[in-house]
Amino acid sequence: MQQARPSFQNLPMDLQPRDGLRFVLTHVLAPLLGLATLLFLTRSLGGDLWLADHLYAMQGGEWAWRDSFVAQTVVHHFGRELGIALWIGTFAAWLVARRRARRAHLRAPLAYLAVAIVLSVLCVSWVKSWSNMDCPWDLTRYGGLRPFIGLWEVRPVGLRRGACFPAGHAGGGYAWLSLYFFLGAVRPRWRWAGLAAGIGLGLLFGIAQQLRGAHFASHDIASAAICWTVAIVTWQLFRPSLVRSRWLAAGIGTRETKA
Repeated sequence: MQQARPSFQNLPMDLQPRDGLRFVLTHVLAPLLGLATLLFLTRSLGGDLWLADHLYAMQGGEWAWRDSFVAQTVVHHFGRELGIALWIGTFAAWLVARRRARRAHLRAPLAYLAVAIVLSVLCVSWVKSWSNMDCPWDLTRYGGLRPFIGLWEVRPVGLRRGACFPAGHAGGGYAWLSLYFFLGAVRPRWRWAGLAAGIGLGLLFGIAQQLRGAHFASHDIASAAICWTVAIVTWQLFRPSLVRSRWLAAGIGTRETKA
């Protein structure tokens, strides 16, 4: 006879159909309110300048790490190349999964991961294209030639545009926050490790750039907020496919057993 089909309640929380309110509270409101609070502390209460002042003074009144091998070559250059290579690997894995029936349960999660990462990077770049803010190393406060102009302040005529907010390099790290949802569909117990990996990459790239004088802390926080929002929205769009992937991975609905 046909085996009883397990309930959706056996699936991980992030794929259950009736988790709407809990999901909004724990995955949308709490993280974004936390990031908004950090943005307020850094941008409106002077946290950006306070931290940058200390980093600048710590390096002897200059951005000594700006061209350092570790920050510039290893973290910035090779870190960017690593991110690109990992995305290419994700896309290649999706192509393989499309051709192999035994990997059918990975198709939607890999597609989600590839799309979410690209959209995160594009959204950060799009905001960066019109935000018109300078990097710390451009400011007279830190040995540069430009005055500090806030995000919502009118830029003086003739002053060259800035292109430093939000942080592009940190955004490339925070784009991997989508690993949380990818692993939620593939290996639910590992999803927190995926979240930690995304946070870790974003922090590594962001802190290195702050030490170089390339960004304020708020630039990184804004990138994290954008990437997490993109990860959530993309997950909602892929959610039906990801749920089917979990059923496929468990073999639910695809086999019958006879007594």
